[in-house]
Amino acid sequence: MCRNIRTLFHFEPPASDDEIRAAAIQYVRKVSGSTRPSKANQAASDEAIDTITAITRRLVREQLVSAGPPRNREIEAKKAKLRGQRREARAVAAPGPASPDHPEGV
Repeated sequence: MCRNIRTLFHFEPPASDDEIRAAAIQYVRKVSGSTRPSKANQAASDEAIDTITAITRRLVREQLVSAGPPRNREIEAKKAKLRGQRREARAVAAPGPASPDHPEGV
């Protein structure tokens, strides 16, 4: 999953409309390959964002079910930060593959 799109389901308090819309915007940006649509694509982009926001809202708030207790945002944020630190440490510890320009690796 794209790291910029956050899990929205099963939190207390539930995901806000702003969080749901932000995830829809990130999704449309990712699949379109553009952070800002051209004038020619603005209407299509806006429609996609509105549609995905509505579908996501319905999915997260009405359709998905869970038997477990709701997630805690602070705990999940700490877990995400720790995962990022581990990922960064692995990237520093393991050099990239060798290339003709850098035979020793990146």
